[in-house]
Amino acid sequence: MGHPKLKKKTYSKPTHPWQKERLEIERELLKEFGLKNKEEVWKANALLRKYAKQAKTLIALSSPQSEIERAKLLKKLTSLGFIEETAKLEDVLTITLNDILSRRLQTIIFKKGLSKSIRQARQFITHEHVSIGDKKITSPSYLVSKKEEPSISFASNSSLVSPDHPERTLEKQQAPAVSEKKKETKEDKSKDDKKETKDEKPKEDKKPVEKKEEKPKEEKKEAKPDKDKK
Repeated sequence: MGHPKLKKKTYSKPTHPWQKERLEIERELLKEFGLKNKEEVWKANALLRKYAKQAKTLIALSSPQSEIERAKLLKKLTSLGFIEETAKLEDVLTITLNDILSRRLQTIIFKKGLSKSIRQARQFITHEHVSIGDKKITSPSYLVSKKEEPSISFASNSSLVSPDHPERTLEKQQAPAVSEKKKETKEDKSKDDKKETKDEKPKEDKKPVEKKEEKPKEEKKEAKPDKDKK
């Protein structure tokens, strides 16, 4: 049974460690949702199996208590955004792993545009920059309900509250920077094209310059010494 104060595992590892399809799927999920390790995938998968198991048992039962439990399960899943309000108990079996991972606080912060990347969203949460209402949330895997989603914001004592923070103004500066880069690349291409056209022009054969024949220099006559006049 174990000690009550010690944490228990809320997930189970895969039965076979080397399954190519499963490994590829888990690798894609790690990149898409910015997960720390595969344990987070296994925890979400365990939660999915739990909801599916509850739905299957309740479908088979027909008692007053089962009706109460059905209503509670459907209410809980609709509040988390996994199913619609008009959904039936059979629709619980259609919930996928992506549906659960998309309701994590880390994913919602990135979708709301409060972070530049899914990894940065995780950093903001663990560094206590994010709050839901007046409550700080430091767990990236926190499942956000539909009621809580509009109240997600930066904590009041966080430096990210100010809109002039570099991490918040960087997104606005990226758009013109990209356009300027495009302009520069276009100008560079036009310059390169001009250079190529200049290089492609055939060079005119230069005519050989005729050398002028140098006339032999006249030898200077040696001046004869004047005779002394008598």
